[in-house]
Amino acid sequence: MGLSTHVLDTANGRPAAGMAVALYRTNAGTATLLGRYVLNGDGRTDRPLFEDGQLQAGCYQLAFEVAAYFRSQGTPQDAPPFLDTVRLDFGIAQPEQHYHVPLLVSPWAYSTYRGS
Repeated sequence: MGLSTHVLDTANGRPAAGMAVALYRTNAGTATLLGRYVLNGDGRTDRPLFEDGQLQAGCYQLAFEVAAYFRSQGTPQDAPPFLDTVRLDFGIAQPEQHYHVPLLVSPWAYSTYRGS
């Protein structure tokens, strides 16, 4: 049915508006860029990453530009930052279902899960 993401800035208690995200298809260590996005005011992309019927079974990666986002928010960062780009590798086994990949993030920690 599709693929979507949502990022919440848990350090500041708000959506991660303006964070850059890239989507890749991965296969045997090779990553092919499928798209680059900037999250809107709700911490989401303006459209699903894949619309109904476009998603295919396989391996994917979402790369979230965490350090750049927190720098833009004025959050002090070490050099190098503890978290720079957070890469989430995940698999799509049933492309007829919807896959939602949320990220809860601060400059020092993150978590994810398969959402609905």
